[in-house]
Amino acid sequence: MKVFVTGVGGQLGHDVMNELAKRGHEGIGSDIAPQYSGIVDGSAVTEMPYVQLDITDAAAVERTLREAAPDAVVHCAAWTAVDLAEDDDKVEKVRLVNATGTDNIARVCKMLDCKMLYLSTDYVFDGQGTEPWEPDCKAYKPLNVYGQTKLEGELAVAEQLEKFFIVRIAWVFGVNGKNFIRTMLNLGKKYDTIRVVSDQVGTPTYTYDLARLLVDMIETEKYGYYHATNEGGYISWYEFTKEIFRQAEAMGHKEYSEEHVKVCPVTTEEYGVSKAKRPFNSRLDKRKLAENGFTPLPVWQDALHRYLQAIDI
Repeated sequence: MKVFVTGVGGQLGHDVMNELAKRGHEGIGSDIAPQYSGIVDGSAVTEMPYVQLDITDAAAVERTLREAAPDAVVHCAAWTAVDLAEDDDKVEKVRLVNATGTDNIARVCKMLDCKMLYLSTDYVFDGQGTEPWEPDCKAYKPLNVYGQTKLEGELAVAEQLEKFFIVRIAWVFGVNGKNFIRTMLNLGKKYDTIRVVSDQVGTPTYTYDLARLLVDMIETEKYGYYHATNEGGYISWYEFTKEIFRQAEAMGHKEYSEEHVKVCPVTTEEYGVSKAKRPFNSRLDKRKLAENGFTPLPVWQDALHRYLQAIDI
């Protein structure tokens, strides 16, 4: 199978390319940088073809995808700087990337009659209540520009294609980029007290595990909406931070012990207002994965352990 992957300079795109290589698929990676800009560690992603592509350029998207002639497109590229997206001078740029860029890709996938997998987010919902969001729920009510533009991307895919997978994820972390875990580890080295919100609840998603599932999906024709995070139950950011430090200490990094850094739970209101509203309820119902024959992701505690072993703390 030939698979075109956007956003390979990011956490997920990098891991998808490596997963494709492991299985013997032909992967073509793309991003906006002239050359591949992710980590260069001898991993398979650096050994596969790479093409520069601005997904907001409709003509370039059509030309590049027609030339590649893929069997499937895994669309990982997105504007993900949630707070920056709220700036008045950034809104249209965010929409160009997340909505127009996705529409450009979907349009060409329709021309080529190829599969498309689009990565979306729990932010398309309003983040209220305590019930997990179901993948086929259409009660959209995004809280911020990022969520709204990702929803517009969803609609562009679903309205144009029949051969599509829309996969909503949350709390993403991977080796090739910045994420919450790296931020907490850095803060833990600098401060003796850290305040972390305890009223926003969800489940982390390790891109290494997610990449396996996404390739599983495109090898099938089980199209539709899905939710995917690691298993292991729902937690708050505060609980996640506590487990990050506990595991880091168990690996020999004593600077993360409770004697050296205290993690204090606070409400979103106590923490302070951010530019973009954040969902309180990021719980995603993932039962549809198993119901359609897909193997769920491992528990997040195990994923965290493997991630900490993979990075330089």
